[in-house]
Amino acid sequence: MNTAALRELIRNAQQQETASGQLAGQLDAQLAHLHPSIRLPRSGARDLLGRFVSAYIDQVPDVLDAANSVAREAGIEAQIRPVLKIAEQFFLHPPAAVTEHPGLAGLLDEAYLAHRLVEEVNDRYIAHLGQPLIPLDTTVANLIAHQLIGEPFANQLDEAVHHAVDNLLDDTTFAQASVQAYRERLNAPQTEAAWRRWPCLSRQLGVELVLDQSRAAV
Repeated sequence: MNTAALRELIRNAQQQETASGQLAGQLDAQLAHLHPSIRLPRSGARDLLGRFVSAYIDQVPDVLDAANSVAREAGIEAQIRPVLKIAEQFFLHPPAAVTEHPGLAGLLDEAYLAHRLVEEVNDRYIAHLGQPLIPLDTTVANLIAHQLIGEPFANQLDEAVHHAVDNLLDDTTFAQASVQAYRERLNAPQTEAAWRRWPCLSRQLGVELVLDQSRAAV
């Protein structure tokens, strides 16, 4: 994993944003059009969304490093590392459509691809083993990022994720002895402890998604 290159890319984009304020301007324009399920405070909403986007992007290299470490310790690195490498490549060599958006705005697209890839891996593990590979809940944060990116482009990114995972994690993957052995370790205290430091990102930053629209209107 070359997450050092990802971190450098993120630092450069953050410096560009400090100079240009491009993402801040985009968020300003989006505030009035956000889905009503996204709940923000009445004051400082744009700054909060900016911190959310920055943290969402910043978290990707740490998540990939941690996931790689857990997979290695669990003896399933051969199955998981190719998926994580795709997430890494989304950053370093993004699809052509993503490169149309420069700076932090572009990295939001790429971070969404990476986070959704990890989420999709978790969904496959839940379906086959009854529990996620990684007890990391990014569902709400990904839904918020989906809204910020906007449709139909975010749906195109979702399709790219599904295609990547379909090609790497099939039924034969989960039939391997190393994966079945990991099933027995999913509840191990050391596995749980390794991931306890990853709380729900959206809740941590104070951005809520209210799926009950009667509550969202209050």
